[in-house]
Amino acid sequence: MKGGKKPAIIGLSRNPGGERVAENGNRIILLKLYEYLSRETDDEHPVSRRALAQALSAQGLPCHVRTVSRGIEALTEYGYDVISFMQDHEKYYFMPDPDFSIAELKIMMDAVCGANFVTARKTDALIDKIASLGGSHRKQLLKRSMKDFNAHKHSNESILYNVESIEAALQKRKKISFCYADLNERAERVLRTRSTGETKRYTVDPIALIVCDDNYYLITYNPRYPGSTANFRVDRMDRVEALEDAAQSKEAAEMYSMVKDYTRQSFKMQGGELTKVTLRFCRGILGPVYDQFGEKTRVRVVDENTLSVTVLLRVSKTFFGWLAQFGSEMEIAEPESVREAYMEHIRTILLQGGEIR
Repeated sequence: MKGGKKPAIIGLSRNPGGERVAENGNRIILLKLYEYLSRETDDEHPVSRRALAQALSAQGLPCHVRTVSRGIEALTEYGYDVISFMQDHEKYYFMPDPDFSIAELKIMMDAVCGANFVTARKTDALIDKIASLGGSHRKQLLKRSMKDFNAHKHSNESILYNVESIEAALQKRKKISFCYADLNERAERVLRTRSTGETKRYTVDPIALIVCDDNYYLITYNPRYPGSTANFRVDRMDRVEALEDAAQSKEAAEMYSMVKDYTRQSFKMQGGELTKVTLRFCRGILGPVYDQFGEKTRVRVVDENTLSVTVLLRVSKTFFGWLAQFGSEMEIAEPESVREAYMEHIRTILLQGGEIR
């Protein structure tokens, strides 16, 4: 609670008839006063002292207008911001705008809606909770303006339990163990197995949970493969367990600092050899370059129509796919080895003649 103190109950101890009200009853009245004011009022929706007393009485808490006044005094004394004013010989109260503006709440709601890894059922629940942070009046406004624009929601309802287990392991610096599923042609989850037929179980050091391309990923490290990382979709993980008796390796702990760079260097969370690459491209596609590598990327002018950037990235087929979409508008200038690897990638596609191999 604000101010780090419990609201006083002095002044609420007697009702107009002079009967002593139980201490627990006083606390409940204060709690209900705060709940009503924070949820139902703002600068456009004040409530009169009489209406506030009636609202609490309707909840089974017999309440007089003087009880309301004393309760408001207790709330303000202990740090709660309650504004009061007189109008037509009646006193009105409201709590100022909540901690979040409508724009901030809308951004959070849209982010949840756009996240593939949040299931449709959980999306509805989270959106309702976020909208409630704006109070009842704003909640209705936000819910009316909300549009479901994501038709690619995943169906794994256990993802929140997975995140909870992973986060617990990250906080305690413990290893985790889990099974991993792929989807078959009927969109059914099929757990990966070993050559013996038994379900494969991974044991790794978790490094960080990150969102990329509207999916949730766990970056992991396995001491059996020094210096490299592996990424797993959290919605594909199953039977996640934090291993209380297995501490995270020192190498994994040191890798945490590289997470920000890793997401900028990789394409769709695919790994690859980290290489410094210089790209030349037409001025007209500068926007997509900033989108991929960030607006702090240093851009050099080659000529009137051509720009270039030098970036540290992970060379992979997904990088080549990103590059290919620009056709002749972008090329790899350096190093020659990456340029030749890209050309070979294109030649292989052309030689296949559209056949799947």
